[in-house]
Amino acid sequence: MNSKIAELLRAEQIELPIMASPKYQYVTSSHSGVIYYFSGKTAQINGVVENQGQLGGGLSIAEGIASARICAINLLAQIENDLGLENVHRILKLTGFVASSHTFFEQPTVINAASELFVKILGESGKHARSAIGVAALPGNSAVEIELILESKELG
Repeated sequence: MNSKIAELLRAEQIELPIMASPKYQYVTSSHSGVIYYFSGKTAQINGVVENQGQLGGGLSIAEGIASARICAINLLAQIENDLGLENVHRILKLTGFVASSHTFFEQPTVINAASELFVKILGESGKHARSAIGVAALPGNSAVEIELILESKELG
């Protein structure tokens, strides 16, 4: 990881976790040429899902925002592991899923925490297109799950 990215992570008081191998039959990322697809990450810390449940059904917006930030940190760790953060040319698309009651409509507010973190750490390369989608439930009863598509720099 280059020193600028490492400095930005330290400034945000982020230590990238070691990501576990998938529990089921899928890979953490796949790519075709320079386009990488990263599997969704939930709001897990050390294998435990934080803030379980639905927003608007017991969880606050602040808890959703915290969950989105955890998801983004887990994705940064997976990118570092699979590709190297210094090799990100730009994030193309972020899709955020928010476990939501039928009366909760602030999914963009929740997912924006992840968008802001990617821009803080990756600068212009972290700006992306985005969808914020409300769903009934997510794996492990996580409040948030985020997946993304990115373009890598030409390697080799």
